[in-house]
Amino acid sequence: MAHVFVYGTLKKGQPNYKYMINTAKGTAKYQGRGRTVEKYPLVITGKYNIPYMLNIPGTGHRIAGEIYTVDDQMLQFLDEFEGCPDMYQRITMRIEVVEWEGKSGTAEARSAGSGVMECFVYNTSTYQPEWVQLPYYDNYDSSGTHGLSYVLRESR
Repeated sequence: MAHVFVYGTLKKGQPNYKYMINTAKGTAKYQGRGRTVEKYPLVITGKYNIPYMLNIPGTGHRIAGEIYTVDDQMLQFLDEFEGCPDMYQRITMRIEVVEWEGKSGTAEARSAGSGVMECFVYNTSTYQPEWVQLPYYDNYDSSGTHGLSYVLRESR
């Protein structure tokens, strides 16, 4: 099992959350809310309004998201879904646990509830230079006040 931090369309209530709960894709168990220890730019761009965390540590905001424990099958699905390694790259990042789900779980999970843990995150180093000039967000919501609703793959 691996820990994955999601900050965009895969979060609860967002357009692609359905994939996180589709057991045919593998297992993903919600663990809690977190945020990046370091600041990163989170931008929304392209004709489909896709959120990207740019791999520019120290710039932008601490990004809010959700922490999941996933099995190998789900991790492989997420790699394919995220276009890894071309569109996004899966890297290890330090995530501060903001709120842990329940009191049960593994000893590792319980101890992580008190601070910082390592999670896989899909961010990108293969972005267009002009993306750095876009507005930076700290928490993605497809229906946010930015007015940049995500376009589902099946609608493209």
